[in-house]
Amino acid sequence: MSAKNHRSRPRNPHPRPYQSVTTGRRSRGGKSLIGWVLLAALTATIAYAATASLRARKTAKSGTAVADAARPARPRIEFASPVYDFGKAIGDDIVDCLFVFTNTGNALLEVTEVKPGCGCMKEGEWTRKVQPGKTGTIPVKFDSHHYTGYFAKSIFITCNDTSQPNLMVEIKGNVWRPLEIIPPSAVLTVSSESPSNATSVRIISHLDEPLILSDLVNGNPALLVELQTNHPGKEFQLNLRTGAPWPTNNQQGQITFKTSATNAPLVTVPAYVNVQPIIAAVPPMIRLPSPPFTNTVSTLLHIRNNGTNPVTISDPVVSTGNVGAELKVDEPGRLTTITLNFPAGFELPAGSNADVRIKTDHPQYPELKVPIIQFSRRPVAPVAVPAPIKRP
Repeated sequence: MSAKNHRSRPRNPHPRPYQSVTTGRRSRGGKSLIGWVLLAALTATIAYAATASLRARKTAKSGTAVADAARPARPRIEFASPVYDFGKAIGDDIVDCLFVFTNTGNALLEVTEVKPGCGCMKEGEWTRKVQPGKTGTIPVKFDSHHYTGYFAKSIFITCNDTSQPNLMVEIKGNVWRPLEIIPPSAVLTVSSESPSNATSVRIISHLDEPLILSDLVNGNPALLVELQTNHPGKEFQLNLRTGAPWPTNNQQGQITFKTSATNAPLVTVPAYVNVQPIIAAVPPMIRLPSPPFTNTVSTLLHIRNNGTNPVTISDPVVSTGNVGAELKVDEPGRLTTITLNFPAGFELPAGSNADVRIKTDHPQYPELKVPIIQFSRRPVAPVAVPAPIKRP
């Protein structure tokens, strides 16, 4: 070989990482050493993170305990649901409803009042005192006698939870009836000048099978009644009207009929005829509080014209005492308001009668008289005189 071929190769001035300087090969020992170093670093990092997490949890738990200890003692009421939905109830049923609540505070919870917002609901004996973490109940009965269709009413609750001392819960649901009467009674208002009037009552069936009505009986002699079919088997209508001889005073009675519904075989509809005076005073009597009056006492008297022709009201006068009367026309020919001012010290003499006298231009009612009465003087409570002290 030539000397050129035997010349040694020059060393690499920039060896690769983990490469032997003398041989130029990757060192297995170097790779193993780096791996152990990385594994040790990772293990140390995990251990540190676990220690830090444990320390943080202990600190948080300690802080919570301190916060709980520092929190003021307060009760807190929390309902499982503020709305009790009874779903569907049959008309005239009594529905039992129950509200459940929990004291989520850290002091004794006291429920002092439960007040239903409607007379159709009655509260039962509720849990009045509840310890922290414990539950209580408020029972309520709902009477569905006067309801049809969807129902929603409120109940008002008073407790010692300062964040919500007065709160409200609700009962709702659907009251189902086989037959629905709209309106539940028939009322006609007439006067001697306009004695003719009419109204109607609908009968709606919610049954699956067709409804049949029969044997209509009219118990109000002042009314003429007929039964009309709107939708065969589903909807009917009672038509009621006044007829001659025209009623001169109030009349009432019942309209009854039989049905094919097994759960409502007989239906009764109350019917009224109210005969109003042509000129009416509202109220029909002035009632004064007991004397003595320390200040002027004012009261309002409304004069309403129920007739067909306009009427003029004038010259109101009180038959006794120095009582002022101011007249104001609200609706010309229809409505007038009179303000009566009874002075301080006013008192009706015992056994005497008084009234307000008002003139009108109606030929049948030239003058109206509205009585005035006054409650008896309040009895004076006797003053207790202490017994003399006996000295020895």
